[in-house]
Amino acid sequence: MAIKNSPQPSRSRLIGNILLLIGGILLFINIFFPQIFSSGVPRVPYSLFIHQVQEGEVTSAYVGQNEIRYQTKAEGETPATVYSTTPIFDLELPKLLESKGVEFAAAPPPRNGWFTSLLGWVIPPLIFVAVFQFFASRGAGGGGPQGALSIGKSKAKVYVEGDAPRITFDDVAGVEEAKAELVEVVDFLKSPERYKAIGAKIPKGVLLVGPPGTGKTLLSKAVAGEAGVPFFSISGSEFVELFVGVGSARVRDLFEQAKKQAPCIVFIDELDAIGKSRSSNGFYGGNDEREQTLNQLLTEMDGFSNTATVIVLAATNRPESLDAALLRPGRFDRQVLVDRPDLSGREAILKIHAQAVKLGDDVDLHAIATRTPGFAGADLANLVNEAALLAARNQRQAVAQADFAEAIERLVAGLEKKSRVLSDREKEIVAYHEVGHAIVGYAMPGSSKVEKISIIPRGMAALGYTLQLPTEDRFLLDEAELRGQIATLLGGRSAEEIIFGSITTGASNDLQRATDLAERMVRSYGMSKVLGPLAFEEQRAMFLGEGAVQRSVSEETAQAIDREVKEIVETAHHTALDILKANRDLLETISKKLLEKEVIEGAILHELLGQIQAKEPQVA
Repeated sequence: MAIKNSPQPSRSRLIGNILLLIGGILLFINIFFPQIFSSGVPRVPYSLFIHQVQEGEVTSAYVGQNEIRYQTKAEGETPATVYSTTPIFDLELPKLLESKGVEFAAAPPPRNGWFTSLLGWVIPPLIFVAVFQFFASRGAGGGGPQGALSIGKSKAKVYVEGDAPRITFDDVAGVEEAKAELVEVVDFLKSPERYKAIGAKIPKGVLLVGPPGTGKTLLSKAVAGEAGVPFFSISGSEFVELFVGVGSARVRDLFEQAKKQAPCIVFIDELDAIGKSRSSNGFYGGNDEREQTLNQLLTEMDGFSNTATVIVLAATNRPESLDAALLRPGRFDRQVLVDRPDLSGREAILKIHAQAVKLGDDVDLHAIATRTPGFAGADLANLVNEAALLAARNQRQAVAQADFAEAIERLVAGLEKKSRVLSDREKEIVAYHEVGHAIVGYAMPGSSKVEKISIIPRGMAALGYTLQLPTEDRFLLDEAELRGQIATLLGGRSAEEIIFGSITTGASNDLQRATDLAERMVRSYGMSKVLGPLAFEEQRAMFLGEGAVQRSVSEETAQAIDREVKEIVETAHHTALDILKANRDLLETISKKLLEKEVIEGAILHELLGQIQAKEPQVA
């Protein structure tokens, strides 16, 4: 696809800037080098003027505050000459001029040069035009073909068939269900007569919902590429500007352009920028401009003629905040979930992005997909790029598996902080802390596989880390597994207690995560025998994990919740202590080896952890 751009705005803006630059240069010359454009009257010292008056050589003079211009007598072949001088405060000058018979008067209006007159007529209008264009372009979001007149014009980019390669469904992977839903839209755009002959009506709007980076925008471009129709792309934030009424005007202009090029696709990214529920602002203080834009969008989507084959695609990661009028039948009839990919989807996405880089013979994309649970399409694209950058930095001819492993650690744990030097005491504490996590995590049922232990600082605060990767995609966890996760989080602190008899601040993040998980078990999952199968957290706007509102509970119930949370965490703490005490010799062995090598991974790590004496977590 090729994008159509108009060079006229930049060309006219360039010409205007050149003219202003030339005018500024000439004005600078006229101010600081006035002699270049002066009228040509020679200037003499004031003392010479007084001497000529006393000698009777001056016939007439014009006296002003800033200049005295006088004329001398003609003598022989020497003609009368006009001179000018700079006056000084002299009260005796009129008497001297009168005594010598010199005709004098007040100075006439100054005779400016032609260039000074030109500047006086031309420069002010140019400045006014420049200021007007500046504010017009700012108000129009950067200007347009007609400056301020284009402020109500749509700023959508139009993609049409061209020489550039088009995006198709083959370029999108990991969202097979979403692609299947959109195949019908593509088929309708290719052959609408078949649907109209039966009497079927294609959805006027398709809403793509899902977390950021899952490929909603790419999927919409693939729909346009498969159908081979014009594709209008605009962000929801581009509708609303400084001036009232601009948003609704741009919506009207966008759909007028779309109807002229039907069949076509209109894609609105970040729909929640203009489509938020009108009741969310309360009775006062609402954004009237945004609401006017939303109302115009609702009207346009409901006012299509039967012959205008225009389909609206929109994307958002906050569908719960959209106005109900947008989601009713006749507008966004169909909602398509574009979720994070599973294992097979991640592998397919990696294959697409890996086509652009040179891979080594040892690269296993399936293994990489296994180690990246929860990664979205954009995360995987970034992963491939990071691995390619690491390979180029290390002077390799192709990307190796080790580059992908390092790239995953960069994205998960952060960059290595080799400049952060730890003391021997701190290194020892960090080593036992991380090995404590690994041993407890390995002993817990259903836990993720421990892949690596490192005491090399990474990120902003991590002095070391234990990398655990799931063996498969999990969607459900039972109570024992959740308690095992809490015990794993407390394994580092427990190792410090056993070995050093004291604790440090290094477990602060572990404690926070363990407490949050225990609180969710009690409040949301009903995993408490004391409180029973009750939820104490009201789920609102939870599509992407945001906006949970705590349900009002009595003081007695709140105290019971606190006791249950504390009991879960303390039980997990005792479980971690029991496991580490039973494996103290192994804890010291692995920690000493970690202090020597700083990193333990692979077969060596699995062999060491295989000696652990496991202990089942206690369930209250």
